[in-house]
Amino acid sequence: MQLIIFDCDGTLVDSQHAICAAMAHAFSALTLPVPTRDRVLDIVGLSLPQVFAVLAGDQPDSVQAKLVELYRAGGPGPHAGAARDPLFAGVAELIAALACRDDVVLGIATGKSRRGVARILEREAWSGHFLTIQTADDHPSKPHPAMIVQAMAEVGADASTTIMVGDTSYDMEMAVNAGVHGIGVGWGYHAPARLLQAGARLIIDEAADLMAVIDQPVRAIA
Repeated sequence: MQLIIFDCDGTLVDSQHAICAAMAHAFSALTLPVPTRDRVLDIVGLSLPQVFAVLAGDQPDSVQAKLVELYRAGGPGPHAGAARDPLFAGVAELIAALACRDDVVLGIATGKSRRGVARILEREAWSGHFLTIQTADDHPSKPHPAMIVQAMAEVGADASTTIMVGDTSYDMEMAVNAGVHGIGVGWGYHAPARLLQAGARLIIDEAADLMAVIDQPVRAIA
């Protein structure tokens, strides 16, 4: 059995527009300069307190805490549709194919809130597909390995047969820290070279490419 753990934002869904809009709302509400899109996308994957420690590091803790509150209030609501954070190409087909296999267990490890993940799962009818879901609500921020460690514990998986699939250096560093295989995706928010530098075993360019990785012995992953 292999445990395949997916990041969410930037890996399964393209949430950059919703994230940037919520970020603009938070900073504008406090009349602070709004970070550029590139700077915002650079920190996608971190938990919100860490996000604002980076983006508003010159502000006191009280202001950073208020930014977290405003960001959450300005984020996509429970009825936000796929137009705001659509699946990346091929992801729907990939998850459907993997969910049918009896040699694979699926999980999620994300800096997104549990509420945000639940919204995506309900929208895509994925509620029964992911056996373990780890979010920023319950764990230290990536690249701390706690999410992966807990996911493996919940499904009884071994690190040698666990793969972390993500689009940021934080995902790959988390995989390294947990002793599992990190697979980077080439369609997300961090450049492939950065993922490789952070410890990715390889980069896949299309969602369907992951099937070939899973079908080879995990020890053979480059």
